[in-house]
Amino acid sequence: MSKNSFNASVAAQQSRVLEASKAMGAVAASKAEEIVKINQQAAQKMAALFQEKVAELFKTSDPKSAFDLVHAQVLQDAAKEVMQYQSSILSALGSGNQELVKIAQSMAGQSKEDLIHFVNEATNNTPIGADTFTSAFKDPFNMALQNFELMRAAMADSFGAFEKNVQNVTNLSKGQDQGPAKKKAAKED
Repeated sequence: MSKNSFNASVAAQQSRVLEASKAMGAVAASKAEEIVKINQQAAQKMAALFQEKVAELFKTSDPKSAFDLVHAQVLQDAAKEVMQYQSSILSALGSGNQELVKIAQSMAGQSKEDLIHFVNEATNNTPIGADTFTSAFKDPFNMALQNFELMRAAMADSFGAFEKNVQNVTNLSKGQDQGPAKKKAAKED
């Protein structure tokens, strides 16, 4: 394996890692921007809702009707807004996770291909009778390839666990969205 070929291979690999890092950074930045927008919209919506409900409260003169208004409308509206906010945040996190999964899988696959190419290049032109040395060289790299597969599987498990957690939170929030009567009716079905 020539030194120029090795240097070109290393430079190409570093370039791919840099591009993947940039892509991951871009995903993180875009999702952060999306979450900031969601936060701004939620704050504006809650402020408008709060002003509207305060104006309605000032119109009531009876403390009981004011309590009923707060209990029946204000709290329910606020709970709905919180649920919509949470759903938007979870959606942004889930889509960002999917993009990161694709980038990470691509990087792992490319690294594996680079390692295979490196080993093949290094062992293609070995002298006759150097089989023992070639085997001693290839065995650690074969183990490294197995480690790539283990790393890829662990990475897939990690991203899958995150997706499952997001889904569990979504399901939990949907369950909380139902009132006691709806939950009771759902259990009876």
